[in-house]
Amino acid sequence: MKEEIIIAGFGGQGVLSMGKILAYSGIMQGQEVTWMPSYGPEMRGGTANVTVILSDKKISSPILSNFDTAIILNQQSMDKFESQVKPGGLLIYDPNGITRHPQRKDINIYSIEAVDLSAELGSSKTYNMVVLGAYLSKKQIVEMESVIKGLKKSIPERHHKLIPMNEKAIEVGKEKIIEINKV
Repeated sequence: MKEEIIIAGFGGQGVLSMGKILAYSGIMQGQEVTWMPSYGPEMRGGTANVTVILSDKKISSPILSNFDTAIILNQQSMDKFESQVKPGGLLIYDPNGITRHPQRKDINIYSIEAVDLSAELGSSKTYNMVVLGAYLSKKQIVEMESVIKGLKKSIPERHHKLIPMNEKAIEVGKEKIIEINKV
């Protein structure tokens, strides 16, 4: 088993922390893991992406040009990474702010209205966890118990009281993902 993932959007959407939580979750399960962030100098509001690889074997390089999964949260990332999803792969996107929706017919495409759903949950800070839940509904690459451990590891202890809300956001994401194209 090996899963190569790109998560891409604007800084401030929780892109890097979503990748970190996935990486920690894999570590908690004894998987081999890489986590490689990339962001512009403007940080918040600029483009950001993170590559995560989870594997049961040694990972030879964290550098990827094609991905099993792309999680896309803005138009610039859609333009850049849609073509880099492997045929038969998975693309999950939040349609909020997307002007050109994915066009490919050789990949599985799902959308998640994460902006609206996180607002319904009462906190925009749950946005990335709604998206993570959508991903985990399609790829059971890590167990929920490991995700909770990953959350505890990646957020400061003073914010651990927010873990139940984040857990709820993950469950909402799992339930509300919408199929666009299935191959």
